[in-house]
Amino acid sequence: MKTRAQALAELTAPGEPYELIEVEQYGAMVRAFAQAPETLRVLFEQARSDETFLVYEQERYSFEVTWQMAARVATVLSEEFGVVHGDRVAISMRNYPEWVFAFMAVTSIGAIAVCMNALWTPDEMEYGLQDSGAKVLFADAERVARLQQTGGDLGGLKTVAVRCGDNLPAGIHAYQALMDRYPYSEMPAAQLHPKDDATILYTSGSTGHPKGAVSCHRNIISALLSWELDGKAAALTSGIEPVAPASQPAALLGVPLFHATGSHAVFLASFRAQRRLISLYKWDVSQAAEIIEAERVTAFVAPAAMTGDLVAHAQSTNRDLSSLAMVGGGGAPRAPEQVRSIDKTFSNAMPNTGWGMTETNAIGTGIGGPDYLNHPESSGRCSAVLDLRIVAEDGSELHSGERGELQVRGASVIRGYWKRPDANAETFTDRWLKTGDVAYLDEEGFLYIVDRIKDLVIRGGENIGCGAVEAALLEHPQVVEASVYGVPDERLGEEVAATIYLQGEADENDLRSFLAGRLAAFEIPRYMHFAAQPLPRIASGKIFKRQLREEAAQRLAGG
Repeated sequence: MKTRAQALAELTAPGEPYELIEVEQYGAMVRAFAQAPETLRVLFEQARSDETFLVYEQERYSFEVTWQMAARVATVLSEEFGVVHGDRVAISMRNYPEWVFAFMAVTSIGAIAVCMNALWTPDEMEYGLQDSGAKVLFADAERVARLQQTGGDLGGLKTVAVRCGDNLPAGIHAYQALMDRYPYSEMPAAQLHPKDDATILYTSGSTGHPKGAVSCHRNIISALLSWELDGKAAALTSGIEPVAPASQPAALLGVPLFHATGSHAVFLASFRAQRRLISLYKWDVSQAAEIIEAERVTAFVAPAAMTGDLVAHAQSTNRDLSSLAMVGGGGAPRAPEQVRSIDKTFSNAMPNTGWGMTETNAIGTGIGGPDYLNHPESSGRCSAVLDLRIVAEDGSELHSGERGELQVRGASVIRGYWKRPDANAETFTDRWLKTGDVAYLDEEGFLYIVDRIKDLVIRGGENIGCGAVEAALLEHPQVVEASVYGVPDERLGEEVAATIYLQGEADENDLRSFLAGRLAAFEIPRYMHFAAQPLPRIASGKIFKRQLREEAAQRLAGG
């Protein structure tokens, strides 16, 4: 059997389908796939077929029909709203088919898809629309209602309401009425380049407003082909000859499409694989199991929480989930025991995960199968189109086994943050992206994330800025000090916890009610501990957050 290095060298050699070449991108030379589709539009066009692509409840759309629907949406954008190359178009809704149609339309005509977090509050939604300068917004009923609660100047934003019925607020355009005007449309012509901006995905920082991570077409496509290459390399290193599937592969979408894992690893990766993509109105483990059984789903990618739900459900029922060949994750590490339980519970599925960021278009490292079972705490080995390094505080590069900040560079790394030169200067050094993760690489190249420099909680794959939650708590008149941090959670990877020092009368219910109008529900601390005295501080005067986090973990463990 070949080593991984030998497999990658063979698969990326000149003339091979995954040949790697050096190209210029953002002022630096990077490794990119020579035979990759140049743009997302080419990716979509090459996938046109009569195979089923989208499945939502009773609705089914082939790859060809999906392309035709996207062409109609693109025509609406061009003819009705004057959207041109470089304009921003926002999408904020559940995982409806219309999310896919809109994304394909926007990126196929050279506009930039702003994939908004559907969990945002009205204030956060307003910020994202103002910051991106979106010209058009596609939104479902819940997001339209939130939009009506915003009071700022949205610069003449045009809103298209999806699945909202007939009683729309004034000035809101009905999606179906617009589509009915263009029943037969070709995709509008457009001149696109691999380095054209394609998407803006907002990512939460440790303080302040979220930042818009800007990716070009090559960034995204490099990620898609990187996953393909990793799969081919795994087959070569295992010595198992790949067998063509007996039926069309299918994936159950367990991640929001606004998340890079959902949009890239599940949605966009399905085009070249001709994979059926099935989405739910909301997560329901019984319904998910029924769909896996009925649709013979081969891949399920979801946060640790949903994976845990499915494992528990499978262990307590007699459903046939043997079609599952891959159970993947991302966003937050799985507990080692869950890795082992996946292998034990699903007869044909192997666990799979990786480390990546919105800023790397969800790739970075990957691990699966026997490697994952043997290294359950690792995030895997580096993608062939990226470079990793571990750096000390003084900027020097560290050796294997030594802990420092993880940095990454390469073809999938974003151009930068939308209208944030300050954040770009802070985050990039000679195109090396500072991740804020403390990590080490072992002698075999396996990456281990051990801590976080940035003050974030990653709850079920969602980044929650501790500073923003602390600021909301400190608005309460009785809160004198507050420290917010993450604590381990079996389902979600991490949960939000807070230690609070009060003066006056207030309790947990008071604080939860107070925060409900200031934070999204998932940002409100699940665990609150009230300190009897001011919070401990380190020599610099900062609150000793590590001590508070360790004390909280002990309390929750019953210690």
